[in-house]
Amino acid sequence: MALDPSALMGPLWTLLAFVALGILAARGLKVDPRPVATLLIYLIAPVTFFRALVLGGPTPAYLGLTAALFITASLVALCVNILAKRALPAEEGAVLAFSSGTGNTGYFGLPVALVLLPPDGVTLYLFCVLGVTLYEFTVGFYLSARGRFSVRDSLLKILRLPLIYAFLAALAVEAIGIEVPTAVTEALSVFPATYTLLGMMIIGMTLGRVSLRSLDGRFIGACVAVRYVLWPLLMLGVVLALNMAFDLAPELAMALLLVGVVPMAANVVVVAMELGIAPEKGALAVLITTLAAPLVIPLYLGAMLPLVS
Repeated sequence: MALDPSALMGPLWTLLAFVALGILAARGLKVDPRPVATLLIYLIAPVTFFRALVLGGPTPAYLGLTAALFITASLVALCVNILAKRALPAEEGAVLAFSSGTGNTGYFGLPVALVLLPPDGVTLYLFCVLGVTLYEFTVGFYLSARGRFSVRDSLLKILRLPLIYAFLAALAVEAIGIEVPTAVTEALSVFPATYTLLGMMIIGMTLGRVSLRSLDGRFIGACVAVRYVLWPLLMLGVVLALNMAFDLAPELAMALLLVGVVPMAANVVVVAMELGIAPEKGALAVLITTLAAPLVIPLYLGAMLPLVS
């Protein structure tokens, strides 16, 4: 299965247009991105997450995939966090630790998955994304908060995050057998698009305030290395190991590889903005990895797919 680089240009230009809108909003309209970040974390993300789980029909196998990605992302972030504490200041280290466990699996990865995968494969990919998202708003949020707050305050901030309760509510709905009315799920269909739009605009709003002093080569280099070296190799190793043990389905192999090659997550900036920890540096790193994606993703997948087929 080959990937045409032109398949990435549509998602890329759409995302960059949203970033440009954010720059215009910050510079021309003087929009403060902090309330937008709060809105994303405490309202839009939980509703989007709940809707995706309810529509996906979480079976034990799908939830096992979600749990596996959550554990993988958390372990990567915890390991990087140990190294980051030694090499970077506290706030930059916290942003790097958070970013190391996640990627732009939703805003960027999902349109690519829709091109590459059949419907069953897209469903597998979505449950991988849910695991990464769950990491972002639990372990990842904690690691970010520790760059500025105490252990107690960091844990309290996690307990206040509604996404955790949205996840539990979706599982309860499925376990009890409650059928969410079609009218409700259709009404909530505006949330995923809003999540993407505002998530990418926040990068632009942050970049609109960036000065040359925010350009930190060591920090950006570390972010790029984790996202485009560590994660592709990790997911390739996972797929090869699973292939030898279980004869992995091609759709699942592609879904896992795609999780490993997407650019940095826009939520790096969202969470950094909410916690007030180096959002400008995070925005620059996200933008650089996003611009590199049309070159990196076809190159990596083209090299890895023959190894796992």
